Amino acid sequence: MPRVASIDVLRALTMLLMIFVNDLWSLHDIPLWLEHTAAKEDGMGLADVVFPAFLVIVGMSTPFAVASRRAKGETTQQIFIHILSRAFALIVMGVFLVNGETINAEATGIPRWIWFPLSCLCFILIWNSYPKSISKTLRIALRTIGALVLLIMLIIYRGGENGSEHFTTSWWGILGLIGWAYLAGSLAFLFLGHSLLLMIIFWLGCLGINIANHAELLTNASLLRTILSPFGEGAMPAFVAGGAIGSIIFMKYRENTRRVIGILLALSGLFCAAGFGLRPLHGISKIQATPSWVLICTAITYAVFAIIYWLVDVKGKAAWFDIIKPAGTNTLTVYLLPYFVYAILNAFSLHYPEVISIGAVGLLRSVLFALLI
Repeated sequence: MPRVASIDVLRALTMLLMIFVNDLWSLHDIPLWLEHTAAKEDGMGLADVVFPAFLVIVGMSTPFAVASRRAKGETTQQIFIHILSRAFALIVMGVFLVNGETINAEATGIPRWIWFPLSCLCFILIWNSYPKSISKTLRIALRTIGALVLLIMLIIYRGGENGSEHFTTSWWGILGLIGWAYLAGSLAFLFLGHSLLLMIIFWLGCLGINIANHAELLTNASLLRTILSPFGEGAMPAFVAGGAIGSIIFMKYRENTRRVIGILLALSGLFCAAGFGLRPLHGISKIQATPSWVLICTAITYAVFAIIYWLVDVKGKAAWFDIIKPAGTNTLTVYLLPYFVYAILNAFSLHYPEVISIGAVGLLRSVLFALLI
C-alpha cells in the first residue's frame, strides 16, 4: 500500500516541533505558552501537545503499515513479532536515555554528555536499516558491537548524587512511552482492526482506565497499577488507538474527500467538547496524563491532519514541505541527531551567545536549529 503523503507531512511537522520544544531549555525570557505546563497546573502549552500528537500519528500509520506487510505476504505471526521487536527497541532506547539524565559521571566513569551520543550510536549500530551492499557478516558484527557496548554501559552505570543507584526504570522516557503505546495500540489493531467498532471499544476501554485511575479507583489495585503504569494508565494507548480509528475512517471514505474531512473535523469537535467537559474533574495536565489532555490533544491532531490532508493530498501542495521531508520518513534518526550536536558543543565547551538565547531572537535560533536537524 502506498504511503499517505499527508501522514508523512504531519509526522515531519510534529518532529520539527519536537526538536524545537526540546531546545527551549537553552532559552530564557520566552512566552510561557510555548513550554510545558507544571504538573499541578490546569492547562497546557505547545510542548504539551507535541508528544501526544506523535502518538496519534503512530496510530494513524499502523493500519497502513499492517496492510503493507500483509500485501507482501507476511502472516499475522510475523507482523506480531515485528511489532514486539520494534516496541522492545524503543523501550530499550528510552530507558538508556532516561538513565543518562541522572548519571553520576564520576562513579560511572562516563560523563553525561558522552553517555547520550554513545547510547544513540549503539542504537544506530543495532537497529539501523543497513543497505543490501553491506555483507551479512559485517551487519552482525556491527549489531553485536552495539549490543555489547550497551550491556557494558548498563553494568557500570551508577546514578544519583552519591553514585549508589544502579541502572533502573525510574520512568520510560519519551521513546519508551512511545514503545509501550505502540505495542498496545498496534497489537490491538492487528487483532481487532478488521472492525471499526472493536477498535472504538478498545479506545473507550483505554480512556475508561484513564478516567478510573484519576478517580482513584485503581489505588488499591497495586498489581494492576504496575501493569498499567508503562501505558500511562491507559492514556498513551488511547492516543495510538485514536489515531488508528482516524485512519480506518480515512481508508473507508478516502474516495470521498469532503466526507473524510467532515468526519475528522466532526470527531475533533466531539473530542474537544468531551475534553473540556471532563476538565472540571481532573483538569488538563500532560504530566498527570489526564483524560481531558488525552481528548483535547487527539482533537487537535485530527483537525491538523484534516487541514494537511486537504492541502497535501487534495490540493497537491506536498512540495511545500520538502525541506522537512526527512523528518517524516527517517523520524527516529532525526530525533537522535540533537544528542550528537549537544555532545559536540559540550566537548569543545561551546555556548550560544546570550544575544541569541533570549526572547524572539532565541526562538528564531531554535527554529533554525530544528530545521537544520
